[in-house]
Amino acid sequence: MQLRSDSLLDDDLYLLLIEGCKNLDIKLSAQQVQNIAKFLVDLQKWNKTFNLTAVRNPRDMIINHILDSFSLNKYISGNTILDVGSGAGLPGLPLAIANPNKTFTLLDSSGKKN
Repeated sequence: MQLRSDSLLDDDLYLLLIEGCKNLDIKLSAQQVQNIAKFLVDLQKWNKTFNLTAVRNPRDMIINHILDSFSLNKYISGNTILDVGSGAGLPGLPLAIANPNKTFTLLDSSGKKN
Protein backbone atom coordinates (compact mmCIF):
# COMPACT_ATOMS: atom_id res chain seq x y z
CA MET A 1 0.00 0.00 0.00
CA GLN A 2 1.42 3.38 -1.03
CA LEU A 3 0.53 6.70 0.59
CA ARG A 4 -0.34 9.31 -2.00
CA SER A 5 -0.51 13.04 -1.44
CA ASP A 6 -4.02 13.24 -2.91
CA SER A 7 -5.40 10.68 -0.41
CA LEU A 8 -3.08 11.10 2.52
CA LEU A 9 -4.44 8.35 4.77
CA ASP A 10 -6.88 5.67 3.74
CA ASP A 11 -9.52 4.67 6.29
CA ASP A 12 -7.53 1.74 7.70
CA LEU A 13 -4.40 3.83 8.26
CA TYR A 14 -6.44 6.67 9.74
CA LEU A 15 -8.12 4.29 12.21
CA LEU A 16 -4.77 2.70 13.09
CA LEU A 17 -3.33 6.13 13.88
CA ILE A 18 -6.36 7.30 15.87
CA GLU A 19 -6.65 4.07 17.87
CA GLY A 20 -2.92 4.08 18.59
CA CYS A 21 -3.11 7.68 19.78
CA LYS A 22 -6.11 6.85 21.94
CA ASN A 23 -4.16 4.02 23.58
CA LEU A 24 -1.29 6.45 24.25
CA ASP A 25 -3.69 9.14 25.55
CA ILE A 26 -2.76 11.53 22.74
CA LYS A 27 -5.43 13.69 21.18
CA LEU A 28 -4.75 15.03 17.69
CA SER A 29 -6.75 17.66 15.86
CA ALA A 30 -7.74 17.09 12.24
CA GLN A 31 -4.89 19.39 11.21
CA GLN A 32 -2.38 17.42 13.27
CA VAL A 33 -3.54 14.16 11.66
CA GLN A 34 -3.11 15.82 8.26
CA ASN A 35 0.40 16.96 9.24
CA ILE A 36 1.34 13.42 10.31
CA ALA A 37 0.01 12.13 6.99
CA LYS A 38 2.07 14.73 5.10
CA PHE A 39 5.15 13.73 7.08
CA LEU A 40 4.60 10.08 6.10
CA VAL A 41 4.18 11.01 2.43
CA ASP A 42 7.42 13.01 2.55
CA LEU A 43 9.22 10.24 4.44
CA GLN A 44 8.25 7.74 1.74
CA LYS A 45 9.30 10.14 -1.00
CA TRP A 46 12.71 10.99 0.44
CA ASN A 47 13.32 7.46 1.68
CA LYS A 48 13.61 6.36 -1.97
CA THR A 49 16.46 8.82 -2.50
CA PHE A 50 18.28 8.79 0.83
CA ASN A 51 17.32 5.44 2.40
CA LEU A 52 16.25 7.11 5.65
CA THR A 53 14.54 4.06 7.13
CA ALA A 54 14.20 0.35 6.39
CA VAL A 55 10.47 0.57 7.11
CA ARG A 56 8.65 1.00 3.80
CA ASN A 57 5.05 -0.08 4.41
CA PRO A 58 2.75 2.80 5.50
CA ARG A 59 1.04 0.64 8.14
CA ASP A 60 4.41 -0.26 9.61
CA MET A 61 5.50 3.39 9.43
CA ILE A 62 2.53 4.41 11.58
CA ILE A 63 3.24 1.69 14.12
CA ASN A 64 7.06 1.71 14.13
CA HIS A 65 7.67 5.41 13.57
CA ILE A 66 4.69 7.55 14.53
CA LEU A 67 3.22 5.59 17.44
CA ASP A 68 6.67 4.62 18.74
CA SER A 69 7.60 8.32 18.68
CA PHE A 70 4.35 9.20 20.45
CA SER A 71 5.11 6.63 23.17
CA LEU A 72 7.77 9.07 24.43
CA ASN A 73 5.26 11.90 24.80
CA LYS A 74 4.47 11.28 28.47
CA TYR A 75 8.18 11.60 29.33
CA ILE A 76 8.63 15.02 27.76
CA SER A 77 8.81 17.91 30.18
CA GLY A 78 9.63 21.53 29.62
CA ASN A 79 8.91 23.66 26.61
CA THR A 80 12.19 23.33 24.70
CA ILE A 81 13.23 19.88 23.49
CA LEU A 82 16.38 18.82 21.65
CA ASP A 83 16.25 15.62 19.57
CA VAL A 84 19.88 14.59 19.04
CA GLY A 85 20.51 12.15 16.20
CA SER A 86 17.03 12.47 14.77
CA GLY A 87 17.96 11.01 11.38
CA ALA A 88 14.69 10.81 9.45
CA GLY A 89 13.11 13.30 11.87
CA LEU A 90 12.13 10.65 14.36
CA PRO A 91 10.98 10.99 17.06
CA GLY A 92 11.23 14.79 16.95
CA LEU A 93 8.90 15.66 14.07
CA PRO A 94 5.92 13.53 15.17
CA LEU A 95 6.35 14.80 18.73
CA ALA A 96 6.53 18.40 17.49
CA ILE A 97 3.29 17.88 15.56
CA ALA A 98 1.62 16.43 18.65
CA ASN A 99 2.93 19.25 20.87
CA PRO A 100 2.55 22.52 18.99
CA ASN A 101 3.01 24.50 22.22
CA LYS A 102 6.58 23.24 22.63
CA THR A 103 9.73 24.12 20.68
CA PHE A 104 11.62 21.21 19.14
CA THR A 105 15.11 21.34 17.69
CA LEU A 106 16.28 18.34 15.67
CA LEU A 107 20.00 17.77 15.38
CA ASP A 108 21.73 15.24 13.17
CA SER A 109 25.02 14.95 11.32
CA SER A 110 25.36 16.98 8.14
CA GLY A 111 25.71 14.04 5.77
CA LYS A 112 24.71 10.45 5.32
CA LYS A 113 27.40 8.05 6.44
CA ASN A 114 28.33 5.07 4.27
